[in-house]
Amino acid sequence: MFQTEIIEKCKQNNRLAQMQLYNQYCNGMYIVANRFVKDAAEAEDVVQEAFIKAFAKLHQYKAEVTFGAWLKRIVVNKSIDYLKSKKQQVVALEEVHLKVIDTANDDKWLVDDTTTVTEVKNAIDTLPEKYKYVITLFLLEGYDHQEISEILNISQVASRTQLSRGKQKLQELLKHRKDGTRY
Repeated sequence: MFQTEIIEKCKQNNRLAQMQLYNQYCNGMYIVANRFVKDAAEAEDVVQEAFIKAFAKLHQYKAEVTFGAWLKRIVVNKSIDYLKSKKQQVVALEEVHLKVIDTANDDKWLVDDTTTVTEVKNAIDTLPEKYKYVITLFLLEGYDHQEISEILNISQVASRTQLSRGKQKLQELLKHRKDGTRY
């Protein structure tokens, strides 16, 4: 059955089609949620709530993007809402304190070859939340600054600035690998 047929059947509240769509996307969406909430049971809850919302709002899906991308945005928003509800508020920067940072000349996300993915993820986890969310959305989820600004309800300038500052902090945290100064 084609994806569009499944979605159309889901719009008609066909439970079998909904289960098929759920089974197709639940594992991937769980991984996305778990990157944010860092707890298996809570990530499962976030995914369940995201699917409930997705099925309730399926009539709003216009196929301008893939269904997976549309659902992923719901999962990311639900994850952030969950974190906010747990008093882990996203720290908002005041726009007047921001400046545009041009990263064209220094857009290097390189780390030493001996640095593992786990070390990078652990370093991201230690960043202040205002940087962690933007870096996670940009690096791990692949969102651009316009999408990040919409998801986090910040300006694109704030997204770029937080990404740049987060990248600097991340490079400082991972510097020990390159220079051997943090052991």
